[in-house]
Amino acid sequence: MAAVWVPDPAQARESRIVAFATWLVDAGRASFADVTDYRALQTWSVADPGSFWEAVAEFFAVDWSTPPRAALAERRMPGAVWFPGGTLNMGEHLLRAGAADQDAVVLIGEDGERSAISYAELRTQAAAVAGRLRALGVEPGDRVASYLPNCVEGVVAFVATALVGAVWAQTGLDYAAPSAADRMAQLAPTVLIAGSGYRFGGKLHDRRGDARELRSLLPGLRHTITVSTGGLANPAGGPDASSWADALAAAPVAGALPVPFDHPLWVLFTSGTTGKPKGIVHGHGGVLLEQLVSPGLHMDLRGDDAFFWFTTPNWMMWNAQVCGLLHGATIVLYDGRPTSPGPDALWRLAADLGVTVFGTSPGYLEASQRAGLEPGRDLDLSALRLVGVTGSVLPGTANAWFRDHVSARVQLGSMSGGTDIVGIFVASAPTTPVHDGEISAPALGAAVQVWSPDGVRVPPGTPGEMVITEPMPSMPLRFWDDPGDRKLRDTYFATFPGVWRHGDLTAITERGTVVIFGRSDATINRHGVRLGSAEIYDAISDLPEVADALVVGVEEPDGGYWLPLFVVPHGAPADLPDRVRRRIVERASPRHAPDDVIVVPRLPHTRTGKRLEVPIKRILQGADPDRVVNRGAVDDPAALDSLIQAARERRAGR
Repeated sequence: MAAVWVPDPAQARESRIVAFATWLVDAGRASFADVTDYRALQTWSVADPGSFWEAVAEFFAVDWSTPPRAALAERRMPGAVWFPGGTLNMGEHLLRAGAADQDAVVLIGEDGERSAISYAELRTQAAAVAGRLRALGVEPGDRVASYLPNCVEGVVAFVATALVGAVWAQTGLDYAAPSAADRMAQLAPTVLIAGSGYRFGGKLHDRRGDARELRSLLPGLRHTITVSTGGLANPAGGPDASSWADALAAAPVAGALPVPFDHPLWVLFTSGTTGKPKGIVHGHGGVLLEQLVSPGLHMDLRGDDAFFWFTTPNWMMWNAQVCGLLHGATIVLYDGRPTSPGPDALWRLAADLGVTVFGTSPGYLEASQRAGLEPGRDLDLSALRLVGVTGSVLPGTANAWFRDHVSARVQLGSMSGGTDIVGIFVASAPTTPVHDGEISAPALGAAVQVWSPDGVRVPPGTPGEMVITEPMPSMPLRFWDDPGDRKLRDTYFATFPGVWRHGDLTAITERGTVVIFGRSDATINRHGVRLGSAEIYDAISDLPEVADALVVGVEEPDGGYWLPLFVVPHGAPADLPDRVRRRIVERASPRHAPDDVIVVPRLPHTRTGKRLEVPIKRILQGADPDRVVNRGAVDDPAALDSLIQAARERRAGR
């Protein structure tokens, strides 16, 4: 299959990734016959991880307060020792690149309201809030918790937290207080920064009551900083609280606190759909290096870019987008439903603000396709040069729709990584072509292989387990409250000791591109043949009659195997099950055809929009729903209840 998009040679040579390869050659660190050859650069990057990440730090001029003694002192997983002796501060790096009068952060609300701060204002405000945190007794390693919508204040507060060496953690205001406490209470934060409300779907959601409840659920909390969000006043209320205005008026810190390379920067949480959310601890240095590479080299992000990724504070992409500040870019936040006031809301935002790097999900592309949008015809998207896609598998039909209805000029870069490394394992780059339904290549510094269940590397094109065979500096330092790293080892290293198993059913093609079929623990294994759920979603992705879908393969106690496909209709076609089944047979194969196509009014997801394949499979097998899914982490508990009821009725009728 030929590439459907190829880089313009002149533009590729002007990219930062080619500048990096050229610098490596000029410095005598590497030898490439062609500095635009991505495969050669990627192969070099994983052959000696210490040399690669040391080169990244030097190329991007990492500002060491104390130089490290080495790059990679202990090359093992888990427990790699990166840049021992080195000290730095991530917050300082976030503030150093942008021009003083340039917009650093722009916030667009669902109602179109715009607010922004410049880099000069960001530096001033972050220093003041950092001073307030210090005055409140926040010490290095103390936790600062955020309960805010997507807002400018959240960015300022995160940078301020990093400046003083405290540890950042957050949930969005859409989480109810008990669900937020499931995450935050583990950390025993010293300070809580709490908002008052947010707008979503044309409605104002007042969360002041939940914020008060959350304060009572956090052990050891000493102080709350209240922020007025969503247009709702948020008075401080009591001696143990103060306002955001008080924080901005505080005496600023004189500079950032140097901390060790592996000093905790933030705690990110797993989705928590199948149990208590696990807190993943990442360090200042590891995040810094990963976020220099992923947006800096793979997305070619620079100071003249407007960088927008649709996300919420509940998803690691919020953290990754904020790291656009490392490159002096303007980061664009959106607070609201992505399809409000209309299905083209995000495309209009991109056009109005001249967005150059736009991040979205396969779901939004599919929704745009179903809505019959013509963004390339109806809007001025001439500033766009890259649309990044992550969050789930991108079907090949979405690539085709994008070329025909958005732009054949713009690169559609699919990528995958995760909260685990707050970065990427596989991705595109300015020097890689695009093939429909495939991710361009393993990422720089990511030693990606595909193994069989018995730990043998499989031939090209064969599906298997995605593994990472070399350490990366942004891998978790640890899980929160995990003595002996038991949970961490069980999560990533129990299957293949010393090798990271990511949990994706994956194949690497003969040409080196990557195909992800879905989570390996949700793999459909029908009559001994492994099928990826993504193949089924891909087959029906452009059916206008299907608004959403969920497929699971259920091993049954009697030895049978049931493959149901739940679909949410768009409209009310009476023959929808037959249409869906025919399309899957035509586009995939007869063995992919579901046993039953079950029409449901709606489907539940995680709060970051991911399908609940594994929990639903276990419920259909008869597991106690309360043991396999946390309702507080589900976007639509009523939709979950309807599937639980359907499972009970099926078992009762057997």
